[in-house]
Amino acid sequence: MLELAAHILDIAENSIRAGAKLVEININENKMKDLLSIEIKDDGSGMTKEEIKKAGDPFYTTKTVRRVGLGIPLLTDAAQRANGKLKLKSAKGKGTNVTATFQLSHLDRQPIGNITTTLVALIAGNSHVDFIYKHRHNDRQFTLDTRQIRKEIDDLPINHPEILKYIRGVISQGLQEISTNA
Repeated sequence: MLELAAHILDIAENSIRAGAKLVEININENKMKDLLSIEIKDDGSGMTKEEIKKAGDPFYTTKTVRRVGLGIPLLTDAAQRANGKLKLKSAKGKGTNVTATFQLSHLDRQPIGNITTTLVALIAGNSHVDFIYKHRHNDRQFTLDTRQIRKEIDDLPINHPEILKYIRGVISQGLQEISTNA
């Protein structure tokens, strides 16, 4: 994975496979602290202590389609290469919280990538799941909450092409307003 958006997509998809109905994605870029943090929280089935230990092993996966689970190991590696780390907290029946930190200015930090496309893909492919996306850039913040959008669109499905076009525009404009590279 060459961009952090791909890692976010992978971890969020794991959340959805674990039965999450709400996935929260938080990105915090703090130039003063030279810190980038990415947090993905869900209300899915969670993991046991044993599963948490195994999650860092690329040869462990709960997927039945393939025999490797590279999401957590690859994100851990990306964080460590940029002077950061990964924390994984989970409890069976209570969901999971993945937090990766990076030195913002580090030469080896992967670019965030196209987060707009990542979020639209998650929403389009998982209309039964709600997403909260918060992106803080220094002292400015953008928030998107699909629960609020659902209240406004009445009977239209959230993955209707016109709604997705609207969501794409809202995210792009919001990220532009907080002056990130969207």
